[in-house]
Amino acid sequence: MSTIDLPLLPLGKGRDLDAERGVECPGDLPAASDPDLVARARAAKEALGERVFVLGHHYQRDEVIQFADVTGDSFKLARDAAARPDAEFIVFCGVHFMAESADILTSPDQKVVLPDLAAGCSMADMARLRQVEDAWDAMADAGIQDSVVPVTYMNSSADIKAFCGRNGGVVCTSSNADVALDWAFSQKPGGDAKILFLPDQHLGRNTAVLEMGIALDECVVWDPLQPGGGLSAEELQKARMILWKGHCSVHGRFSEDVVDELRSKHPGIHVLVHPECKHEVVLKADLVGSTEFIIKTIEAAEPGSVWAVGTELNLVKRLADAHPDKTIVFLDRNVCYCSTMNRIDLPHLVWALENLVAGEVVNQITVDPETEADALVALQRMLDLPGKSHRD
Repeated sequence: MSTIDLPLLPLGKGRDLDAERGVECPGDLPAASDPDLVARARAAKEALGERVFVLGHHYQRDEVIQFADVTGDSFKLARDAAARPDAEFIVFCGVHFMAESADILTSPDQKVVLPDLAAGCSMADMARLRQVEDAWDAMADAGIQDSVVPVTYMNSSADIKAFCGRNGGVVCTSSNADVALDWAFSQKPGGDAKILFLPDQHLGRNTAVLEMGIALDECVVWDPLQPGGGLSAEELQKARMILWKGHCSVHGRFSEDVVDELRSKHPGIHVLVHPECKHEVVLKADLVGSTEFIIKTIEAAEPGSVWAVGTELNLVKRLADAHPDKTIVFLDRNVCYCSTMNRIDLPHLVWALENLVAGEVVNQITVDPETEADALVALQRMLDLPGKSHRD
């Protein structure tokens, strides 16, 4: 089943937790206009005390991020949760796959809560388990499956991570994708290794070509909506990188013509982008790196320097506010928030926290034991990698 033939779910009704699409929100939300929302969130958090640990992804709204105990990217936050075994409740202000990772890495008696089940990830939803299994079978038919190592980006569902765990693969972050690819190529002796990279084609392509020195024509794109992925057996046999046709709805928007426009408008501007951006944009950038890399680069930049940043707008605005001595502009002509990440708003956070105070756990995210065990195999392989493995 693809994303285009999934059943329609009216906003706020129903759930499909096998995908990043659960939208059910039982109970009555506080009104967004309630002037006491901040006070209510603060009171609920204080009432819960050490029992609750609130995680805030960098792309969250400011109204939510102010209540986070820690901020960071997805894997960093999941590890932060695992490092707090005494916290009974982990409230993850992020998206569904992130909460799944937190559930996988925390102890069985800890409960992970996602304040709004509609907070999914379109990229993660572009790789469904049945689609990936069909692709795996097609690779067997092409006679290459024994040479293929699956590598999945952290931005994927738990069952895709588990697929990689079962099939000799690994998870990667945007910081250590090059280390993960190097490991994956080493798993097949004889130099005939291939990588199936899920689900973001841009991170896979940028890492393979710019970090690993793989030729662009050795990268092919598997389209799960096309018979045979839209590729012939010969194309699969010649490829070194088989890139899943997935992308980030935010980073995929940035274009090379805007880079040119900003360079013309601001001579000396530094262009800093995330590796989920298109290859053409990355080639025109001055610096490329993960969200943490972007933050640290801006923090270390000289006063008076000018930066165009290609990542989610909430973070870019927060960086601009935090560094008034630098000029920081957004690498797009239009507003470009992560629409699903932004579903975690103050009313949902208040609703989740107040229910916990009342003794009711809402929107708990759980991964079944078999999937968790297989996903942990792939995650542990990443943690065992040298170098940058522990950075997000």
